[in-house]
Amino acid sequence: MKMSGALAQLLAWRRQAGRTLNLMVGMPEYDNYVAHMKHAHPDHCVMSYEEFFRERQEARYGGKGRVGRCC
Repeated sequence: MKMSGALAQLLAWRRQAGRTLNLMVGMPEYDNYVAHMKHAHPDHCVMSYEEFFRERQEARYGGKGRVGRCC
């Protein structure tokens, strides 16, 4: 099934908008993480997307018993 040019552009724009929004709130891209791990740490296990997302949220907003503060 072949997509029309307009639909393909719309989907590409949606993907890019999602990436931009993630970076705006401090969420790095999973694909970049996987590429880094395979290149720099081939002997380590790569986290699943769910593990990566949870770890990044805890690192940014506090987790594991830490109380979040704005200042």
